[in-house]
Amino acid sequence: MSESLDRLVRQAHDTHVVVIGGGVAGLVAARECAKVGLRVTVLEATDVLGGVVRSAEVGGMTLDVGAESFATRGGIVRGLLDELGLAGEVVSPNPAGAWVAGVPGVGAAPLPKGGVLGIPDNPFAPDVRRVIGWPGAWRAYLDRLRPPLTIGHTHSLGKLVGSRLGARVLDRLVAPVTSGVYSARPDDIDVDLAAPGLNAALTRVGSLTGAVAELRASRPAARPADAPASDVPVATGAGKAPAPGGAVQGIVGGMSRLVDRLVEVLDEAGVELRRGVAAEKLERTSDGWAVVTSVDEKPLAARAVLVALPEGPARELLAPVVTGLEIGDPVAPVVEVVTLVVNAPVLDAAPRGTGVLTVPGSHVAKAMTHSSAKWDWVRDAAEPGVHVVRVSFGAQGEEPATAALDDASAADLARTEAAAMLGVELPASALIDSHRVRYVQSQPAATIGRAAATSAARAAVRAVDGLGVTGAWVSGTGLAQVIPDARDEADRVRSAALWRT
Repeated sequence: MSESLDRLVRQAHDTHVVVIGGGVAGLVAARECAKVGLRVTVLEATDVLGGVVRSAEVGGMTLDVGAESFATRGGIVRGLLDELGLAGEVVSPNPAGAWVAGVPGVGAAPLPKGGVLGIPDNPFAPDVRRVIGWPGAWRAYLDRLRPPLTIGHTHSLGKLVGSRLGARVLDRLVAPVTSGVYSARPDDIDVDLAAPGLNAALTRVGSLTGAVAELRASRPAARPADAPASDVPVATGAGKAPAPGGAVQGIVGGMSRLVDRLVEVLDEAGVELRRGVAAEKLERTSDGWAVVTSVDEKPLAARAVLVALPEGPARELLAPVVTGLEIGDPVAPVVEVVTLVVNAPVLDAAPRGTGVLTVPGSHVAKAMTHSSAKWDWVRDAAEPGVHVVRVSFGAQGEEPATAALDDASAADLARTEAAAMLGVELPASALIDSHRVRYVQSQPAATIGRAAATSAARAAVRAVDGLGVTGAWVSGTGLAQVIPDARDEADRVRSAALWRT
């Protein structure tokens, strides 16, 4: 037994795994491989590790400019933070909740708490009626009277809500949520994936509002399977909008502390972290793979390769060696997040809660997070009267309004949009500093047809010996999805590498 164990240890030390991509998925996968003694090299094309989890100095403060929180479901992310010694730094946000702006005839109102994906369980509840009005409430009530002819068979969230509850519920409650949280239109969201069990409950109960009530009663803490709250930039969700429902938490000092700690652990384990090195090509060898990079004269030899890149670059790299995997630019939302530090005592009272979603078409920005109202640590880091707000632009099929602007003009547009959404005056003189970042988000896993497409892609990659793929485009967005997927894929790849005869 001892000889076998020694032989396995030697084999691990002699086995080289290359992880391509230094986002959270790549770093977690590298850690899993290093745990069993494999030699691991991480290649990151940029100079920054962490992907959409990143921070920057803005107005003299270190702030999240990407993902700002994580979904607590399953305890996955919290478990990793505990392992990394960050348990004492985990904090919960202000529970005040978000608002919705751009409501015709209303302007702005608190987003009703409860419901599923913005779908209310009681259209006559005062907070719901304030947004949809009496006409919207009575139209939604018809849901209770409609015959259950096609109940349980509608895949499109937009078509289901529109037909059952009417345009006001769809446009004023559901569309702001799917746009702000998913960067997608309601028509493109698969009900069964975004709200598991809703269609089944609809079949049993006979009405959509009744199904929502049943679902919430049976799973009061449930959240959509792929709703990454604000832990993927604001549309991930880097900067995702202030998601209704769904519990989230953050880290004092910002989510980038997770990345910093992962890097420290990988350094201690002897993992080679190579920034500014892109993988340009994969080639089969007699004993595994050769990775052609942008800087090395000689390809890197590896027993196994785990690709943790965004979808477009991942497909481009893998397609030449994976049968059936197509190259192509995925239809993915492009989002720009502008973080503003403003001298605005008028915001001390948090006039619109922790943030604002917008009715699509009512504003050029889709969402705004009032970070210093949402997180105590952000408020404490700022001087009295100074506030941090994050404004997000862009959605699927919609270029960000800031795309053609320079940084100063983008910051000015974000300031005026924030003022409109918050219902206050924010003159140009109030701006202290700003930061702008652009993200290409992964398509949400809840998009109709998305699960089948990613499942087929993953199966094709797994059919090739010594290859693995992970990341938000195959796992679903949000750290609670990405981390377990990276662990599982790393375990599969490392096991095959170690036991290969």
